[in-house]
Amino acid sequence: MQTDLRLNWLIAITLTGWLFYLLAPVLTPFIAAALLAYMGDPLADRLQKFKLPRTLAVIAVFLITIVSLALLILLIGPVVKTQIGALFQALPDIARQIEQVWLPTLLGWMKVEPGDDVGIGAFLARYGDMVGSWSGKILLGVGKSGGVLAAAVLSFFLIPILTFYMLRDWDSFMAHLGALVPRSQRDTVIQLARETDSVLSAFLRGQVLVMLALAIIYSLGLSIVGLKFAIAIGVVAGLVSFVPYLGFVFGIGLASLTVALEPEPLWHLVGVIATFTIAQIIEGTVLTPKLVGDRIGLHPVIVIFAIVAGGQLFGFFGILLALPAAAVLSVLIRFAYHRYLKEHPELDAELE
Repeated sequence: MQTDLRLNWLIAITLTGWLFYLLAPVLTPFIAAALLAYMGDPLADRLQKFKLPRTLAVIAVFLITIVSLALLILLIGPVVKTQIGALFQALPDIARQIEQVWLPTLLGWMKVEPGDDVGIGAFLARYGDMVGSWSGKILLGVGKSGGVLAAAVLSFFLIPILTFYMLRDWDSFMAHLGALVPRSQRDTVIQLARETDSVLSAFLRGQVLVMLALAIIYSLGLSIVGLKFAIAIGVVAGLVSFVPYLGFVFGIGLASLTVALEPEPLWHLVGVIATFTIAQIIEGTVLTPKLVGDRIGLHPVIVIFAIVAGGQLFGFFGILLALPAAAVLSVLIRFAYHRYLKEHPELDAELE
């Protein structure tokens, strides 16, 4: 009987996973909205304690979120916007500095005589036809994928609407899902739900704090180094650090480009590398353990695989949702692992 039950569960999980895979493009806005509703539910519950109806509490959550984002944009938006605009204006000067100063210096170190066929202009002259062909293919592909672009835009507008309705009826959804759990399994499911909620909420709160802390560290470090556009680069690198290692790679690459405009680029480059290296050490030894915690316990290989798999299945939102989903899955896997060892004590003895 127990074997039949496990087989039924395995078949159900397999069919559900297959259905999720088929509906991946459609499910993306719903999953994102469900995650946002989950994040907003505690605040809505607190507002309800002040005798606010659920709908008004949800509207208040939306207003608080919008006002908070608006204040953040008003505080740092003008500085970041100005620096990003100046950075784009400086790109031609950066390219000229690389070709006229950095490239001859690098060729001198390599003991290679510079000629007419060396440089960005020579590269474009030699491979211009190839670049043009690739550009045409890319534009053609973008034109053919207009449906995908339209779906992305539709998802962008759908997410707030779906979030509102999910957040408004969140408690009802949870109550109905709880009613479907058999009484014999209710204690186990409640325990798993609590552990999942604890891990997921700690991860989400901690990840936001880590992003903000990295943005501050990057901005301060690059400003101390004396780099132009330090705040813009630091803020952008910190905000994209929700994908592991992306903020480090993106930030150090962008900062290294701007170093080309400095009078002493070598020392500034050393300062840039030192800033991002120190930031990574602080993140790995202090920020992530203290703010996110060790309860998730995901191996770096699993983290990378989760991000790649999420992007393959659900696109950009899959990358955003990969780590929260992996954190939830880790709770279920740990539970299954301990349950299996409990049913097979001889294996547990061998591990000890």
